Amino acid sequence: MRNDPTTTSASGPDIDTLIAARLLALRQVQALSLADLAERSGVSKAMISKVERAQSSPTAVLLGRLAAGLGVPLAQLLTEEREQPQRLRTRAEQEIWRDPKAGYLRRQVAERRGGGVELVEVELPRSAQVDYPRWSGKPYRQCLWMLEGALRVDYGDERFELSPGDCLDFGVDRPLAFKALGRTGCRYLLAASPQ
Repeated sequence: MRNDPTTTSASGPDIDTLIAARLLALRQVQALSLADLAERSGVSKAMISKVERAQSSPTAVLLGRLAAGLGVPLAQLLTEEREQPQRLRTRAEQEIWRDPKAGYLRRQVAERRGGGVELVEVELPRSAQVDYPRWSGKPYRQCLWMLEGALRVDYGDERFELSPGDCLDFGVDRPLAFKALGRTGCRYLLAASPQ
């Protein structure tokens, strides 16, 4: 597995500040109060407020709940809004975020623009688990391609164990759990597209 200690894009702002700005902007666009988003996401108003003021580093589980409550892909909380998509995104330009609790590392390889495909590289440390609720907004599909290690994916009531080279197709219409299996962590690529 790669070891990349960087936690923000070389050219981007501090990731907690970026998340704070994106969360506030997305909440305001939908005309949601803190109470509205708290009810939709299951995250307390106090915690949402802390994240929006960049006073708390959110975990992957917390970001998943907020994204689900807003009905947007997780990437919209982790990437800057750009007017023009880039044809070339060098590795140094790809936003990186590390979950402060689980150590989960997420690299935004390609952003979804105009209904296209989003690519995300994920590294889960040994025994790490990340749970996401069912998304409440516009549904989308994901295709997971295992690169290294072993992974268990719980998709609602279904359970899948993946090894390098395996590919799994699923949506965000059910709760999801990703757990690294074995003695090492795992690395995989997620491709997300509209349903």
